[in-house]
Amino acid sequence: MPPRAGRPGGLLLTPGAGSDRDHHTLVALEEALAPLPVARVDFPYRKEGRRAPDRAPKLIESLRADAAAFAAERRFRPNRLLLGGRSMGGRMCSMAVAEGLPARGLVLISYPLHPPGKPDKLRIEHLPLLEVPCLFVSGTRDPFGTPEELEEHTAAIPGPVQHHWIEGGRHGLDRDDDEICAVVADWIDRLPPLRA
Repeated sequence: MPPRAGRPGGLLLTPGAGSDRDHHTLVALEEALAPLPVARVDFPYRKEGRRAPDRAPKLIESLRADAAAFAAERRFRPNRLLLGGRSMGGRMCSMAVAEGLPARGLVLISYPLHPPGKPDKLRIEHLPLLEVPCLFVSGTRDPFGTPEELEEHTAAIPGPVQHHWIEGGRHGLDRDDDEICAVVADWIDRLPPLRA
């Protein structure tokens, strides 16, 4: 059945660099957000049995294909698709949207603002091109970006931005699935309907 007009059509979730589509947080989100359609996808290097991620252009191209296939399968317009995921996966989704991939919004869990210990190597060039609503869920002790750093640099995003901080959480957020799921569900519920 197609989703109700004006509401998100589904959520495409991507894993971090060292994980796959069966990461516990992605599985928990799929279960918690039902009946919203959720697709958990792997990047090409995982499907091919490799550990090292491909370069961004190949990852983004695979995202474009997965997004189009998911929207077609579930019969909703591409601009009603929510995209996101953990760490590198969420970053690739945000880069794809900045490059023109249609989306209703971005769910970015443990966004990797910079490599650990290298706060000068920021991954922010595309942020000013994000005009969709963005939810950032991060731990307050994440070495990939402090709350202060994330809030400073995501201020460049023209779309609506919401941050949720998990107190004491590090990059893995391994015991925080319930909190993450509740925050994401609430954020999705509060998204204003798109005009037809």
